[in-house]
Amino acid sequence: MTEEEKKLLKDIEQAASNVDIHLEGRRIWDEYAANITKRRAIERELEIIGEATNNLLKIGTEVTLSSARKIVNLRNRVIHAYDAVDDTIIWKVIVKDIPLLLAEVRQLMDEK
Repeated sequence: MTEEEKKLLKDIEQAASNVDIHLEGRRIWDEYAANITKRRAIERELEIIGEATNNLLKIGTEVTLSSARKIVNLRNRVIHAYDAVDDTIIWKVIVKDIPLLLAEVRQLMDEK
């Protein structure tokens, strides 16, 4: 694994971990839905995850994430269609997809 690949995986890991920091360790829909600051902060973390994933795809790496295309598509939606971001979809990503992504990235980093 190249240094660039390691850096990108670390960026993904950090942004995914930051989601929990923004949620203050609690995954409570009502708190998330009522707090625009939390929503925007998490959307920013998803942008970072998507950009780092996109960069992994661009360099043609051997390192692959199982949902890479979906991650990049979500990033594009958050950035370019910001007025059409569905909070329930983002919440599903937070609750279901981020933990899986974090585990996958950490496994890849352990293999280096």
